[in-house]
Amino acid sequence: MKVFITGGAGFIGCNLANHHLRQGHQVIIFDNLSRKGTATNLAWLQENYDDKLTFIRGDIRDFDALQTAVPSDMDRLYHMAGQVAVTTSVVDPREDFEINALGTFNVLEAVRTIAPHAIVFYASTNKVYGSMEGIAVVEEEKRYRYSDLPFGISEEQPLDFHSPYGCSKGCGDQYVRDYARIYGLRTVVFRQSCIYGTRQFGIEDQGWVAHFCIAARLGRQISIYGTGKQVRDVLWIDDLVAAYESAAAHIDIAAGQIYNIGGGPENTMSIWTEFGPLLEKLAGHPIPVTYSDWRPGDQPVYISDIRKAEQELGWHPLVSMPAGIERLWKWIDANPDLFD
Repeated sequence: MKVFITGGAGFIGCNLANHHLRQGHQVIIFDNLSRKGTATNLAWLQENYDDKLTFIRGDIRDFDALQTAVPSDMDRLYHMAGQVAVTTSVVDPREDFEINALGTFNVLEAVRTIAPHAIVFYASTNKVYGSMEGIAVVEEEKRYRYSDLPFGISEEQPLDFHSPYGCSKGCGDQYVRDYARIYGLRTVVFRQSCIYGTRQFGIEDQGWVAHFCIAARLGRQISIYGTGKQVRDVLWIDDLVAAYESAAAHIDIAAGQIYNIGGGPENTMSIWTEFGPLLEKLAGHPIPVTYSDWRPGDQPVYISDIRKAEQELGWHPLVSMPAGIERLWKWIDANPDLFD
C-alpha cells in the first residue's frame, strides 16, 4: 500500500507513518517541519525505515508543490498538517486561515485531480462545536459535568465555530465532507478530542497532556487557564490509529461520514484538579502552577459521544486513561534530552 501523510512528522502523523511502515507499506511524508519536535520525529522514522520512507519538505499552502508530490497510485492520504492552536489563530488569523482552510482545500484539489480513488482522512477537532453555551453544565468539587448528556457530545451537535481556529478547521471539515458528496471522493472526517501519546512534543497551546507531563518531568511551572476543573476525554494515540484503520476497513460505510473520536465517557479527567494529583504521584513531588483567565472558546466540558464510531466501525478505545498517562510519563522520563 502507498500512503501519503501531510504533517507526517508531527505527533499523530509520525505515529501513523510508523504504523504503516511497520507493516511494510510505502509512506510519503509531506511536511514543512515548522513544529517543534518534527525534525526529531522525522529522524526517528528515517533511522528505522529509510528504505520505505520518502520525505518531501513542502507546505500545504503551496498547491503546485502538493500536486507534484501526490502520487496518482496512492491508496490513502492522511491530512494531519495544520495550524493547531486557538491562541495562535487569534494573534494571526490570516495565517491560520491560509494553513487550515486554504491548505485543506489544496489537499482536496490535489486528490481530486491526481488520485480521486484514494481514501482521504481529515483530522478535524471538537472546536467546531464552539463553547456550547446552550448545554447545561454542573460544577462539582473537582470537575464540571454535563447535566443531561451521559454519553457526551454527538455528531448531531450544531456547529458553532468559535475563534479563528474553530472557523478555519470547521471550514476544512465541511469542505472534506462536501467533496464526498459533490465529487465522490472517499473522505472521512474525525472530529478528534484530546489525543496524547509518545512522540508528542506538547506546548502550552496544544497537546496539553504531554505539555503538563514534560513540564512536570523537567521541573517547569505549569499555567492553568480557568479553574482547572475543565473536563476532557483523552485518547491514547494507538487507539486513534486503530480508529483510522477501522474506518478504512469499513470505507463503504465511512466514506462521506463524520465521527467524533475521543476517549469517550470512560476516559475523562479534569485538566488539573484530577490530573494534577496523578501527575504529582508520577513525579514524586508537588508541581508549581499559576492560574489565569479562561481562553477564548474554551469549553468547561468536552466529552466525545463515540457511539457512532462504535456502531458503524466496530471501534472503541482499548487503553485506559491511567494506563496511557503512565506510558507517556515513562517515555518522557526515559528521553528528557528530547525536550531541552
